[in-house]
Amino acid sequence: MSYTNPDPEPERTTGLEQGGGVPPGETPPGESSTSEAGPWEGNNPPKGWAKAPLAVILVLVLLVAAGFLGYALVLIL
Repeated sequence: MSYTNPDPEPERTTGLEQGGGVPPGETPPGESSTSEAGPWEGNNPPKGWAKAPLAVILVLVLLVAAGFLGYALVLIL
């Protein structure tokens, strides 16, 4: 099995100066130059649960509880 060095050869790598330095303009900018830096300050959705999903969950819980209660009453009677 032969081994190949994954590191590039400095003599054949483009953009490197003598000694391994990189000239200006060869590297990407350190930060993004887009105008949308930072958190989005648009119409943020409200935090927490909405009233409609909570109402649906509550109705489902009450229906399941009523079903268990009815089943228990049938077993007792």
